[in-house]
Amino acid sequence: MNTDNNKTLVIIRSVITHTLLALLLVGCVTTETGMFTEKTDDKKALEYSIQLAKRYISERKWELAKRHLKNALELDEDSAEVHEALALVFQNTGEFERAEKHFKEAIDLDRSLSRARLNYASFLYTLQRYSEAAEQLEVVVKDTLYERRQTAFINLGRCYYSMMRYEDAEQSFRTAYLMSDRHHPALILQMADVYYRLGQFALSQRYYDSYGSKVKSKSATALLLGARLAKQFDDKHAISSYGLALKNLYPRSQQYLDYKQEFLHGS
Repeated sequence: MNTDNNKTLVIIRSVITHTLLALLLVGCVTTETGMFTEKTDDKKALEYSIQLAKRYISERKWELAKRHLKNALELDEDSAEVHEALALVFQNTGEFERAEKHFKEAIDLDRSLSRARLNYASFLYTLQRYSEAAEQLEVVVKDTLYERRQTAFINLGRCYYSMMRYEDAEQSFRTAYLMSDRHHPALILQMADVYYRLGQFALSQRYYDSYGSKVKSKSATALLLGARLAKQFDDKHAISSYGLALKNLYPRSQQYLDYKQEFLHGS
């Protein structure tokens, strides 16, 4: 009888031990799963905050954008995307020192983030810091898989043009042109302009005519360039026509003032 009791106790102890072990294992699994879920939730919350902030940026609702970006920073202060978005907010609210700080932070955190470099270059260009903008864009154009690489080449060309590095500008514009569908009026006009600066007037006229065939009305910049090209080909009638168009369409533009200085001075 005692022997049977002892066997029964052994069985009960074994069951209890296995039950406790099973419960312990379940507890461990639950904890690990709980940790994984927490990280996933944080990631989703971060993505959601960034998404909302970008929407408010596109709507120019800066304070709402900052509110969501503050939440995003609390979730991940090392997010390059968050710092880039903050830079865009501060750029648009005129807080340039803060904007530049966050642009630099974004690039330092993710040096492969070409979009941040492109936006930073645009920021620098507006401040007429053309050389610094070009340095950023020279990195971006090397990212052969970046979807806005053509835009980077165009902007790089504009930086070189502003620095009067016309040969470099021509190379950047031509690369962008070859990457395009050849129906980019603003780019074609810039190519006409840079070829004029390089003294290649026939080639400039060819691109200028291509530009004219793609737009309904020419910009003030285009009309002034047309007058300058007409002068090279001694077309006095065309010079007068471009001047009249500038006077009628853009009477208070810098281009019309330049036209009068170049073509009507002393008359």
